[in-house]
Amino acid sequence: MFPLPLQVRWAVLVMIFFTTFIIPALGAYAMIRAGQVDSFEMERREQRSLPLLFTGLCYTTTAYLLYREPALDQLFYFIMGVIAVSVFLTFLISLFWKVSAHSVGVGGSLGILFMLHRLVPDGLMLLPLLFAILLTGAVLSARLALHAHTPAQVYAGFGSGFLLALVAGAIAF
Repeated sequence: MFPLPLQVRWAVLVMIFFTTFIIPALGAYAMIRAGQVDSFEMERREQRSLPLLFTGLCYTTTAYLLYREPALDQLFYFIMGVIAVSVFLTFLISLFWKVSAHSVGVGGSLGILFMLHRLVPDGLMLLPLLFAILLTGAVLSARLALHAHTPAQVYAGFGSGFLLALVAGAIAF
């Protein structure tokens, strides 16, 4: 984004924040108010489907908006597309089993960073990669310590997010 004017960079960041946080959060709040979901935690597997589907649609829209902006590098919409697919994957798995969405997210993030490290081999990604590994361990440990998920749900979530990002990166680049 550095070649873009500062005003354009801020506009892109605001758009991403709005479409990936504000709208999904408002959607989840509306689902709670409508009685579709008990709480933001969505502890029951059956309550995860609608919020995950809505969030996946928001993320897909974001990827499309990034794709339509010719000034942005293809890496922007590729990463957003991988994130959208990971949300839909979590949605599909959650139809049958309560997988850890947090684990899918950190696994996918780590996979994307590994892919970026491969694309930028001069070592610029090494510190972010090491930090992400530590953060991933903390998130997975927290999900287990909170008894929010079983080890299988945590590891399956991590593995599916990580593999999705690596496979998408291998195909695209």
